[in-house]
Amino acid sequence: MLQLVRIVLVLVPVQGLAFDFGQFTRCVPIPRHMGICQDVGYSEMRLPNYLGQSSLETQVVPHSERWRPLLETGCHPQARVFLCSLLAPICLDTFIQPCRSLCAAVRDGCAPVLACQGQAWPDVLDCDRFPGHDDMCGCPVPLKDECLPRATCQDCPATEEFPSLKSTMDAICLNDFAVKAKLARRRFASTETEFEVEGRLEFVRQGPLLLYDTRTMLEQWLLINPHCAQALVRPGRAQLYLVTGRVRPDGTLALALLFPWHKKDVNLVAASRKWKHHQC
Repeated sequence: MLQLVRIVLVLVPVQGLAFDFGQFTRCVPIPRHMGICQDVGYSEMRLPNYLGQSSLETQVVPHSERWRPLLETGCHPQARVFLCSLLAPICLDTFIQPCRSLCAAVRDGCAPVLACQGQAWPDVLDCDRFPGHDDMCGCPVPLKDECLPRATCQDCPATEEFPSLKSTMDAICLNDFAVKAKLARRRFASTETEFEVEGRLEFVRQGPLLLYDTRTMLEQWLLINPHCAQALVRPGRAQLYLVTGRVRPDGTLALALLFPWHKKDVNLVAASRKWKHHQC
């Protein structure tokens, strides 16, 4: 995974939003290989963009890809819309910048992810630079709140090798969910590392989690917390875990205790079977 530290420093000019509203602009199709800005509701973009970039192939497209790891964390549902409104602004008769409220919402969701990597929200994206609702600006319709838990930055959860049956049952009781998941780490030829959840998930205690959303949520947790992920999974070798955790009052996901699931660990197998009839 590209370090999120590098994303902001490379993508955004240090002097500020480098766009001159008095300069000549042109409209061009959004390139198909500019993946993060496909299906955003329009097909033509204005150049130079609001970051002062005028070359698609040497500036805009390469820099847009550097945001992909941050977007894959799911830090905010409108993060892609906000970034594309700067990188690939819609081509209309008037200039439409993102609204200050949209910037603030994305900042509040994504700044903690950057903070987890040791970076602050960049000054160049200071939301006070963008227009308020009283001015002409772009702010998409709020998404329907489905109250789904979301991953966030946290201290690394503890792991316990070969736990007793009692400690396993206690961990399941004390937390909101317990899921059997195989965590994998893939190292590419470059310096990038990718974390993922392999195979089928098995719930021991489902709690507030949804089957279709849990895999993505766990993968986002691995992306947001790479220092924890690196400690949990060795390169090229998947590790099966019983993952326990809870959902905080603010809707964020916190992993609590992980049990490496070894083939000879009879207590984990017994706990998963006894849970269906167990009373905490």
